[in-house]
Amino acid sequence: MSASFGEEELLMDMERIAQPIQLRKVEVRNRIWMSPMAQYSATSDGCLSEWHSLHYGARAVGGVGMVMVESTAIGPDDRCTLRDPGIWTGAQVDSHRTVTDIIRRAGAVPAIQLQAAGRKSSHRLPWERRGQNSPVAVEEGGWTPLAPSAIPFGNLTVPRALTRAEIAMTVDRFAQAAVNAHEAGYDVVEVHAAHGYLLHQFLSPLANQRVDEYGGSLQNRLRFPLAVARAVRSALPADKPVFIRISTNDWTGGGFDFAQAVEFAKCLRELDIDLLDVTSGGLLVDAPPPPRPALNVEPADRIRQDVGILVAPVGQIGDPNVLEEAISRTKVDAVFLGRPLLRDPYLALRFLPGDPHDLWPTQYHRALINPR
Repeated sequence: MSASFGEEELLMDMERIAQPIQLRKVEVRNRIWMSPMAQYSATSDGCLSEWHSLHYGARAVGGVGMVMVESTAIGPDDRCTLRDPGIWTGAQVDSHRTVTDIIRRAGAVPAIQLQAAGRKSSHRLPWERRGQNSPVAVEEGGWTPLAPSAIPFGNLTVPRALTRAEIAMTVDRFAQAAVNAHEAGYDVVEVHAAHGYLLHQFLSPLANQRVDEYGGSLQNRLRFPLAVARAVRSALPADKPVFIRISTNDWTGGGFDFAQAVEFAKCLRELDIDLLDVTSGGLLVDAPPPPRPALNVEPADRIRQDVGILVAPVGQIGDPNVLEEAISRTKVDAVFLGRPLLRDPYLALRFLPGDPHDLWPTQYHRALINPR
């Protein structure tokens, strides 16, 4: 990888966060990146809609270095909802190509997160009925979720345990989705292995109670996620980086924890994964992450130092004072912002140091009397 651990020894500060970073052949203009945030606004056939062009284009104009398009399903049964985008058909690829072109023309790097929802699939949109805790029955267009074990997530439909053949098929789907993402114009591909979705379910003994080679020991629980990481890395051109979103804490006893996350990270480094998008929680309904500012920054920093891999934390770091403090005392390589960018698409331009006239689009300069 082009940006290897140890190249930059200075503590990251707000000046450094404005500096570009080289990831293989991809240069990102700064270190404030948009986290994938589901919009539940895809068309009925899983294509990105006009909303996505407006939404992601605004954040690219708003100054982030990278726009990570929301969790995108690798197959129809891998979606969370009927309005999730996919990337398994030609029409879907074409719709993504429209969005990547908009992002790139606005100066940001287009990236995508690939997703298999597992037991957290076939639920309603957040604003319908009981939202994400409300299942969609098969007769209403839903489906039976697939998971490592037949253990439901909250009130959602009890999943069916994946067979070995289905596990292998899912690996192939991730690889094909990566190929499709390349064809759609994405410069970075991320695999979602956190927040209680399928790969995280295999990692955590709280969701994975298999007795075959995919369950039990940590080595066995790592087998499927590592196969996916290997397949995605192999499917993409060598000059395009691959990220993995990992969880460092299930926030309850007996789950996937920091020590196991370090071992996972070491294996991913050996597979030539470029960067870890570090988060936590999401596996259980009743074990949310604590409301603590920058809670994933310290674990990300420790993984960077212990494992020697680039990291970008996400979660509860949208306040400028919290961001500056977190960045100044760590060596994290970038930060992902999610909800803060939903509230303010121009947040990166407000955070980045320097003359606003050098940062903001010229069309907005008349508004720069007091831009911050």
